[in-house]
Amino acid sequence: MTQFKTCALALVASFGVAAASAGEISDNVVRVGVLNDISGIFQDTNGMGSVEAARMAAEDFNGGGKGIKVEIVYADHQNKADVGSAIVRKWLDVDKVDAVVDVPNSAVGLTVNELLRNSRMTFLASSTASSDLTGKACSPNTIQWVNDAWATGNTTAAAMMGRGGKDWYFITVNYALGQGIEAEATSYIEKHGGKVLGSAKHPLGTTDFASFLLQAQGSKAKVIGLANAGGDTINAVKQASEFGIQQGGQSLVAFLLFINDIHGMGLKAAQGLQLLEAFYWDMDDDTRAFAKRFAARPGMNGKMPSGNQAGVYASTLAYLNAVAATGSDDAKDVVPQMKTVKGKDRLFGDVTIRADGRVVHPMYLFEVKKPEESKYPYDYYRLVSTIPADQAFRPIADGGCALVK
Repeated sequence: MTQFKTCALALVASFGVAAASAGEISDNVVRVGVLNDISGIFQDTNGMGSVEAARMAAEDFNGGGKGIKVEIVYADHQNKADVGSAIVRKWLDVDKVDAVVDVPNSAVGLTVNELLRNSRMTFLASSTASSDLTGKACSPNTIQWVNDAWATGNTTAAAMMGRGGKDWYFITVNYALGQGIEAEATSYIEKHGGKVLGSAKHPLGTTDFASFLLQAQGSKAKVIGLANAGGDTINAVKQASEFGIQQGGQSLVAFLLFINDIHGMGLKAAQGLQLLEAFYWDMDDDTRAFAKRFAARPGMNGKMPSGNQAGVYASTLAYLNAVAATGSDDAKDVVPQMKTVKGKDRLFGDVTIRADGRVVHPMYLFEVKKPEESKYPYDYYRLVSTIPADQAFRPIADGGCALVK
């Protein structure tokens, strides 16, 4: 085992001493279900890479010093809320799964969040970006890691406006994720003296962005914001490059993009793109060590982990440590234990888990390098600015979460 054996977290103050057992481990096995898009537009940023990340967490947990058995199962929700709901209901009622992790696609994530409310199962929403999870839809069963729409919208808008980006045009995927990001960003822009000159909506899985990009180009907006994700963003960025949008003086910013996406589109198309990330594999020795192990896993073929995949690892390991600390895999025991976390996470920096279930950590604004600036595989980002944890996410008092006293 490596230095990650005890954790990607140094959170020894929280997990170093076992709490008095408030329950027990059901059927003597802790089962974690990875629910994501294995075959569609999120398969590179999540997919089987997230499954491997969860397996790494289970291996590094190594029984928690108590011989606790862990099984990792997985399923493809196909970006459909009804499919995801059916899988999780079977996991809950039949397969005795104790926690659900990952879940890209906010519509699916919000459905799972309601299904698991007040059940035995814990929801580790490491890839569900809807900020409603820590607002009006907050649940005592849910912990939200990595990005959310508030952080993505507000923090990205703030960073770009600080660089002179006052006028905006949005190209937005027409479902909960895109709508939430655009709404959050628009609110920040207008409150701080900027203007939104227009917005074009597209369906999930769009291949031809020509008409949307021409509208954005014609608006003369200083910043074109891509409020989408996965294959949609990749297609939009590639076609924006063909139209010479950035060469024409407009900035292109992606609200939810990952290293795998940059790799897929290539630096020639992506160069100069601005994006917000919670994790980058090449930040420091700890992230590089994790990435090297991940790249060597079965089926990864040298790929670096995305922020979502790193979030699966970190949240799964934090969950398992809480199981070991409480002696229980029941959410009513595990989630309160997780909310005592405050310390140093090897992958995400300074971490606190709040009463509303939001995991607070720094966020980073990056610019994609030019091809000649990249010196080795996946050397794609240049750090522009760091947003401290206490500024990166919505203040807990503003979310309206009923769990916050």
